Amino acid sequence: QVQLVESGGGLVQAGGSLRLSCAVSRRTRSTYAMGWFRQAPGKKREFVAAINRSGDSTYYAYPVKGRFTISRDNANDTVSLQMNSLKPEDTAVYYCAASGGFWTTISAYGYWGQGTQVAVSS
Repeated sequence: QVQLVESGGGLVQAGGSLRLSCAVSRRTRSTYAMGWFRQAPGKKREFVAAINRSGDSTYYAYPVKGRFTISRDNANDTVSLQMNSLKPEDTAVYYCAASGGFWTTISAYGYWGQGTQVAVSS
């Protein structure tokens, strides 16, 4: 069983930055691709970013490309999401997830964290 715990959410002004972290309960090296998703109030959960097992391939949703950066530290079993130039529309609960493959679809991810709230004020 893989357990994921997110941290780093909070309230920030538009244009500001936040760094989300996801701690994984077991070794992830060469085991799981990792992704970040978000869900705004009244909206469906959506893909944000993904990183492959080794960390040398990443993929981003169009709305965050160029502003967000996903990275992983397999030695310490953590995945991070650096979010810069934040906008009010980035406000959502952000979830970390683990998948057996490098995918962008929610159904491909079998393990999820509890989520961390990000709020961006205008």
